[in-house]
Amino acid sequence: MIKDIQERIARLKKEKDVCILAHCYQSHDILEVADFVGDSFGLAQKAAKAEAGTVMMCGVRFMAETCKILSPEKRVLLPNGDAGCPMAEQLDVNMLAQLKERYPDYAVVAYINTTAELKMLCDVCVTSSSAAKIIKNMDAEKILFIPDCNLGGYIAKQVPKKEIKLINGGCPAHAKMTKKDVEAAKAAHPGALFLVHPECTAEVTELADFAGSTTEIMDYARESKACSFIIGTENSIVQHLGIECPDKRFYPLSKELVCRDMKLTTIADVLHCLEGTDGEEIVLEEEIRVKAKRCIDEMLRLGNG
Repeated sequence: MIKDIQERIARLKKEKDVCILAHCYQSHDILEVADFVGDSFGLAQKAAKAEAGTVMMCGVRFMAETCKILSPEKRVLLPNGDAGCPMAEQLDVNMLAQLKERYPDYAVVAYINTTAELKMLCDVCVTSSSAAKIIKNMDAEKILFIPDCNLGGYIAKQVPKKEIKLINGGCPAHAKMTKKDVEAAKAAHPGALFLVHPECTAEVTELADFAGSTTEIMDYARESKACSFIIGTENSIVQHLGIECPDKRFYPLSKELVCRDMKLTTIADVLHCLEGTDGEEIVLEEEIRVKAKRCIDEMLRLGNG
């Protein structure tokens, strides 16, 4: 039946001129019908270059918003309107305005995992893989990093010459991982390399053989000569890598490392969204979109420097 649904999706997306994007944390049956698979910002860039007039983001709301920021002329669809991001929703505009008043001489750096409304109040946006380079290239010496204190702390160690102020925020799924989880996983799988996302706490990240974005973790595992890996990010990556690299072994850091919002979207949601019976179109006020795009444009400028 999954194959039948996938075939219907393939036919409908062609008929309706829809480009399907799938974040790496989506289930594998969704990845198989996607035109592009990857991290959130990379997908938004792919969407902007795609010829299709409609984009469907199989991920969470802030990712769909980023697509709309970069592609205002396209229709942007979110197949499950309840798919949000706890990290992106931890701050609102009023809270960030208060922080800016408290730290008036700090440049505000926003992780891509933030809402469009928050981005419009920030100086520059970053991804987990580009953050250190961009902050190094900024003229500002004082940085207020939002919202993930774990990622921010990881970056601060790479940019010791900058004064980086952190707030208490981050990804609940990654943040709940502990040193004991790592020790248990390593004891269960001796010799396996530990690959981790820096949204985890410092005590977890410091034990890693490699730390990086989801895409970087997957690339490392593909290219490594090692044959077994403990994956310290969302557990769907264990499945994807196991299918892609069947001669290697992949183990989850913990059965608890699951993004419940990412798991909300199903292959049936994708089908129903294409049929026009479910899903949500992402609409942004033009003022919000334009202001939010400024910090993304600045990320691209500094990242190319």
